[in-house]
Amino acid sequence: MYVGRYLGFVLLVWFPGALHAQSANVPCRAPRLNGGYLVPEQDTYPHETNLAYACDNGRKQAVVGCWPTTTCLNGTWSHEPQCIDEKACMPPTIPNAIYTVNTNGWYEERHIFRIKCNEGYEPKDWDTTSECVNGAWTSVPICEKSIHACGELPKIPHAIIIHQKYQEVFPAGTAVQYECEDGYTVEGVDTKKSIYCIAGNWTEGPKCSRGTRPGTGHGGSGVGGAGGGSTTSTGSGTQPAGSRPGTGDGGSAGGGHTTSTGSGTPPVGGGSSSSSGLNEMETEHQITSK
Repeated sequence: MYVGRYLGFVLLVWFPGALHAQSANVPCRAPRLNGGYLVPEQDTYPHETNLAYACDNGRKQAVVGCWPTTTCLNGTWSHEPQCIDEKACMPPTIPNAIYTVNTNGWYEERHIFRIKCNEGYEPKDWDTTSECVNGAWTSVPICEKSIHACGELPKIPHAIIIHQKYQEVFPAGTAVQYECEDGYTVEGVDTKKSIYCIAGNWTEGPKCSRGTRPGTGHGGSGVGGAGGGSTTSTGSGTQPAGSRPGTGDGGSAGGGHTTSTGSGTPPVGGGSSSSSGLNEMETEHQITSK
């Protein structure tokens, strides 16, 4: 008993493909078809059988074709054959439109079919409905490009589009971002810029050129007297740090030269200083007193 079970296990391990092939070739039972007949008519059909069917007078197949077929695939038909009223309509095919298709795949006579165009499109002549009359649609709505939408994206040298899926039409107000290639910038500052779809046209795109990023390059001092500058002041001022009143001693920041007239204190820093005004009066008073 034990040996037999062991051998059976070994066979399952060594021949799984053969067992799978046998279980995969499952036949199909004959489909139910109201108002029609199968060709040939049988109770069951082998795997991969292509079964043809036809409909009685006053009815038609729910698929396109004079002699449609369905295929048996491991116990299941590729589609269930249907014979419907010859005045019913099959769903139309409308590009760039959104619409609901019946679960049974067809529409009864007098059914009103409605659509909604995708973004960037609008219905031609503002026609969005159609009616099923005697097996045909009275008219089929058409979705055409909106006059406010934009077409193909502009090609910009040394720039690439960021995260934009391919599409032929872009609705009004769409923003698309570009990024300059490595080593290129927009106006010497940024590397990214967006363009917009306005009134059917794209706004001007970025111009990517070689340039220096912010924070690099050379610049000058914006402070007078620093870096060897010269400053002349008249009137009251600020006494330089570390110098005595009435003297010209003290260093101007960065070695600048300062000349001041009047009372007060020269600017902060070192360098030479000449003063007049109150200092001259003080000197004159000392000479007189002597």
